[in-house]
Amino acid sequence: MTIRFVGIDPDTDEDGCPTVWVDTDAGELLIQGYEADEETNSACDTLSPARAPIPPGEAVVRVPKRMIPIIREACDEFGSGVR
Repeated sequence: MTIRFVGIDPDTDEDGCPTVWVDTDAGELLIQGYEADEETNSACDTLSPARAPIPPGEAVVRVPKRMIPIIREACDEFGSGVR
């Protein structure tokens, strides 16, 4: 497993803040964010194409839009072959 740190929330207080990494071996983004509340989880369940509850082992997280440049950088790690 090769994980590379990409960036942390620029407005971080250094205490459990949204962070982005890439796992280049798996071809995956790793995102730490704020845990969504029950109302948000319910809305996401309702809007899901499968209209199914979020399964065990998965979670909805909130990531501030100010982190878009960091997420773009993480996506760029994989080059133009990413769709």
